[in-house]
Amino acid sequence: MSDSDFRERAVLVGKGNRYEDMTPGRVFEHHWGRTITDGDNAAFTTRTLSFCPLYFNEPYARSLGHPTTVVNPMLVFNTVFGLTVEDLSEGGGPFLGVDGCRFLKPVYPGNTLTARSTVEAARESKGQPAFGIVTWHTEGFNQDGDKVIEYRRTNLVRKRSR
Repeated sequence: MSDSDFRERAVLVGKGNRYEDMTPGRVFEHHWGRTITDGDNAAFTTRTLSFCPLYFNEPYARSLGHPTTVVNPMLVFNTVFGLTVEDLSEGGGPFLGVDGCRFLKPVYPGNTLTARSTVEAARESKGQPAFGIVTWHTEGFNQDGDKVIEYRRTNLVRKRSR
């Protein structure tokens, strides 16, 4: 089989949702989640040059009342944010920002994070007619259902072709 045969048979499949799917009040229960390991935490903390001993020194974390080291909150944020991409922004569109990010409970290695997002607002973009502007309220939970993080995120979201 030649490469040209493959290209002739290939079908482009669109990814992600579009602006028209983002009706205020719609809830997205994002996929199965992600377990954060000691290795994830150590690698992220080291690579981001975070020198807070709470994230890599177990005796120090225990001295502050934690059962073990705490997962770097920016890793928590990035993990929860990453869980939302398939549903919210994989279809394309520039990221416009995060507001009101709150870390509500510590996350520890071995915790599994899941995410849920609710469309808060959606409007057409005045400057980019092929896009709308959408804001979601995203919540991240541990395996016990405790909310550990929440934030609001805004993106330009591509419209469907007309």
